[in-house]
Amino acid sequence: MIELSEKDKPVAQLLLNFGACPRCIFRFCQVELQASYRHPEKELLCKLRTFLQSSNNESESSCGTVQPPCKRIRLESSKEEAEEQTTNGSHQLTEAEKDGNGTNEDLKPPVCTVCLGILQELCEMDFVKAVCQKSNSSEYQFSSFVFSVSFPPQLSVREHAAWLLVKEEMGKEGLLVEKDDIVQLKEAYKWIIHPLFLEELGVPADGKSLFEVSVVFAHPETDEDCHFLARTCASCFKPAKNKQSVFTRMAVIKALELIDDDDFHKNFRSPPSSPKAPCTAVDIQCTNGAIFVAGRYNKYSRTLPQTPWIINGERKMESSVEELITEHLIATFKADSFNFSSSGREDVDVRTLGNGRPFAIELVNPRRVHLTAEEMKALQQTINNSSDKVQVRDLQIVTREAIGHMKEGEEGKTKSYSALIWTEKEIRSEDVAVLDSMKELKLDQKTPLRVLHRRPLAVRVRVIHTMQSEYIDEHHFRLQLKTQAGTYIKEFVHGDFGRTVPNIGSLLGTTADILELDVEVSISFHTISP
Repeated sequence: MIELSEKDKPVAQLLLNFGACPRCIFRFCQVELQASYRHPEKELLCKLRTFLQSSNNESESSCGTVQPPCKRIRLESSKEEAEEQTTNGSHQLTEAEKDGNGTNEDLKPPVCTVCLGILQELCEMDFVKAVCQKSNSSEYQFSSFVFSVSFPPQLSVREHAAWLLVKEEMGKEGLLVEKDDIVQLKEAYKWIIHPLFLEELGVPADGKSLFEVSVVFAHPETDEDCHFLARTCASCFKPAKNKQSVFTRMAVIKALELIDDDDFHKNFRSPPSSPKAPCTAVDIQCTNGAIFVAGRYNKYSRTLPQTPWIINGERKMESSVEELITEHLIATFKADSFNFSSSGREDVDVRTLGNGRPFAIELVNPRRVHLTAEEMKALQQTINNSSDKVQVRDLQIVTREAIGHMKEGEEGKTKSYSALIWTEKEIRSEDVAVLDSMKELKLDQKTPLRVLHRRPLAVRVRVIHTMQSEYIDEHHFRLQLKTQAGTYIKEFVHGDFGRTVPNIGSLLGTTADILELDVEVSISFHTISP
């Protein structure tokens, strides 16, 4: 049963003469039953022609219940087909079709003048199989999918032309049809193609899925359909550095909203010319959304930067914490790239001890998105076995929100340090013991000289919560500190030429310098089940 009524006949006939395919006719007749669009196109065309040729007092018909046999379009050579089509793209019935003698093998509908074939062969199983072949060959791990399409902008122009004809026809009956009343092309396309993807991939469509299949369609033959809009609505088309053409879909839609009906008809042929070939898929991409792997790392080397250390194009250190960890994550999850972040950072000569510094790595377009607990434990062990400079723990997949929790409020957190300090003058244990009694010591720290190239000049107030000294000899002692995060410990020791006050040197009345520094961090993050 075709989902059209007697009142739809004038519009359906008009659009058929216009060169529209059955599914586009359904869209303009506001058919919202998804199943109606999923029947084979030849069957829909057969039912549509039977419906239009029935008398006005007949009920809606289908090929299986109406005699004589349904009228079909004959498949001819491209030359014969062009001769049989009218200049506006509609198709005239041959004598064989009028007699009901055409066969299924002899039929191929012309390319739709509205959707340019999108709702014809480009939503059939053969096309879906071609798309799925690419996704299956890419080794992606997924349990659902989201399908996105990009249509050529001239489709909006052709649809606008069809809508103006429908609006005029409906107006004769005193009826008003808005553009928003029409079933959108992309919506109808997904109604048809989603079940086919489900059948081929074996997983459902889900708008929140990490796995995306995207297809870009083009139709060079009709690219010039949009060009008149640049003359009539020049303000809508502004060149952009990252756009290959000013005729973007949104720019065309905006122009069509501004142009009046008379100007449109003056500048664009309606009905438009019949296309010789359908749209083609110029790009098919499969991607997985990013996943986040987090954990803690301990750094035991004093010659290892957190991230690659490159100055003026020259690498200064052989490796980095980032590289030692991400090398194995990239290989395991088969990701294209990554973004590394952590809760704070340590200098190249500073060790990170204790529970370790929280870190998170965003893996971009990973082929694998799930690891079992055993696989994650094995991955952690692989990282730890690969180097004695870095060790990781608590490795797990986390949410994006957990990353925000790790980063938020860093300046308000407390850090613990252990510093080995040298003094110029000789000291006794009672000299350094005076530091133990100092609590909540406030510092004024002007941006250190060593980071002035990457940090703005400012005076920052920081707090040393507690200090505990351990005398070693007359020129050395170890100092345990608990400080506000963001405190520059090295500068607190040596004073940075007076840019940090007070400092250990001024408190002890001598020149002081730092020989070794270790840091401990205590920040957690929310986890999710892998």
